[in-house]
Amino acid sequence: MDYQAFLKSIERRQKPAALHPFLEALWLEATGDWDSAHRIVQSYDEADAEWVHAYLHRKEGDSGNASYWYARCGKQRPDMDLREEWALITKTLLKKYT
Repeated sequence: MDYQAFLKSIERRQKPAALHPFLEALWLEATGDWDSAHRIVQSYDEADAEWVHAYLHRKEGDSGNASYWYARCGKQRPDMDLREEWALITKTLLKKYT
């Protein structure tokens, strides 16, 4: 699946059947279900999940928690807006997991 198809699935609110859990979390957050997205990523101890986790806490406005998760995944807190970061994470994970 490419990025544009992923965006279309969000617009249509039709979650693709076989999404990797980290992509599912991004999909859920984009449709307004932050809690479900958070439940998914907090159950994994992997850098990609921690990156999504960091983004989710940044989106939530919990700066301290976000900083913790960025450090855990070995990334610097980005100096870009949330939409740009969501797109960057999504594109990166789509290449990796599809």
